Order: sequence, then C-alpha cells, then structure tokens
Amino acid sequence: MISSSTEQNRLAVKYSPQEKALRVLWMLGRVVFEWSPRPCFGFRRWWLRLFGAQVGKAVNIYPSAHIYYPWNLEIGDWSCIGEWALVYNLGRVKIGEHVTISQRVHLCAGTHDYRSMEMPLIKLPIVIESSAWICADAFVGPDVTVAEGSVVGARAVVMKDVSAWVVVAGNPATIIKQRVVKDAIS
Repeated sequence: MISSSTEQNRLAVKYSPQEKALRVLWMLGRVVFEWSPRPCFGFRRWWLRLFGAQVGKAVNIYPSAHIYYPWNLEIGDWSCIGEWALVYNLGRVKIGEHVTISQRVHLCAGTHDYRSMEMPLIKLPIVIESSAWICADAFVGPDVTVAEGSVVGARAVVMKDVSAWVVVAGNPATIIKQRVVKDAIS
C-alpha cells in the first residue's frame, strides 16, 4: 500500500518505454562524447546529431559539458557550450547563434510542482537568443528566455525572462546596465 504522496510520485511512470530506451542508449553514448579529445568539436557535433540534437555549423561543445537529453537540444551556428556546463534539458533548450555558454553554467529545464505533495515533474523550455553570453557558474531556470545580446553575469540566478541587450547579475538576477557593444577594431 502506498502511504504517502512522495511514494506515489517516486512510483509514477514519468517516461515512455521509448524515452527510457533512448536514455539508456545516450548513457552509453555519452561515454564516447566525454572521452573524445578536446579539439574534436566536429565529432561531438556529429555525435549529438546522431542522438537527435539540432546542431548548427562551427558549434564548439567541450567534452566535459553534460548534455542530458540531446534530442531536446537545439543550438545555432557559431555557439559554444563550455567546460563542465550542465544542460539539464528535460524541456527543450534552444540556443541561438553566436551564444557563449561559459564553464559550469547550469541550464535547468525541469522542476517539480512544490505546491503538490506529489511533487510532479514539470518539463519547461529554456531559450537563449542569439549573441547572448551566460557567464561562468550562472544558473538559468525553467521557462526562461534570455533575449538577444544579453549577458548573464557570473554566478547569477535567472528565474525570470531577461530583456534584450542588458547585463544582469546577482541572486535573483537584476539588470545592472545596458549592454553597449563597441565597434570592432580594424
């Protein structure tokens, strides 16, 4: 007999048999990804595509980056996911072009409904628009959009949408200034 809501949640079926099979395959495939030599970005792009990710050209993803579900990842041209970044993409994670996801960033596209004793799993998307930079150790929560050109400062905690072309920092992340891009030096 199930005696608590927590037990009911733990026993609930959250994934289809197909999803479970994909997860097992990726757990094995991730070993190859993680052991690939650091400069083999092309191989890792190909490997992620093999598992269903939509990966643009010239994308650099480091071998220590942890992509939980490649089939829920879309990343645009010339973007980068740095060392030890965690992409916990229960919900879809969409990363635009020319985006930098720095080292140890945590993109968390899943949560639980704390208002219910069963604490059901909720899978929500994250969108990082083009030309954004998520700095080291930052946390971006579920159902968040970081708009074009924005910078999320190191160790910031982002739980709400970020406007375009601003710099946010802190916990919770707040706007500290506008992002003004200087002309490139010739």
